[in-house]
Amino acid sequence: MREVQRPHSVSVAGVIVDDDGRALLIKRRDNGHWEPPGGVLEAGEAIPEALAREVREETGIEIAEDATLTGIYKNMTGLIVSMVFRCRAAGGQLATGDETRDLRWVTREEVSELADEAYAVRVLDALDGGTPPAVRAHDGVKLI
Repeated sequence: MREVQRPHSVSVAGVIVDDDGRALLIKRRDNGHWEPPGGVLEAGEAIPEALAREVREETGIEIAEDATLTGIYKNMTGLIVSMVFRCRAAGGQLATGDETRDLRWVTREEVSELADEAYAVRVLDALDGGTPPAVRAHDGVKLI
C-alpha cells in the first residue's frame, strides 16, 4: 500500500524594515514566539495580496507595493514553504491583532536573542537585502 503524502502549505511573511534598519517582529498569541508577521495563503489569493493582508491583520501596517523576495524556506516537519519579503511601511498604525500579543522593532542583534533560529535567519536574510534570495530548510526551529 502506497503511503499518502499530505500536501505542502504555502505561506508568506513580511520583514518590515524602518529607516533605522530595524525589523518589526510580532509575538504570537498561540505560542508566544517572536516572528515576522505572516501566514498561509488562502485559496485563490495572489501572493502580494496575501502578504499585504497578513501584515495588516497582524500589525496594523499597510506595506508599500515594492516588497522584495529575500528568501524561500521549507519547514521539513510542518511541510510549509514560506516566501519571505523585505517590506516598507506605507501607512497604518501599529496595533496588535487576534493573532498578535505584542509588537517590537528590533535591531539585528536582538533578532537572534528573541526568535528561534529558523525565524531569526529569515529576518537576517531580509535585513541583508536577499540578493539573490536565500533558499533554506529547517525543522520548524533549527536550520538543517
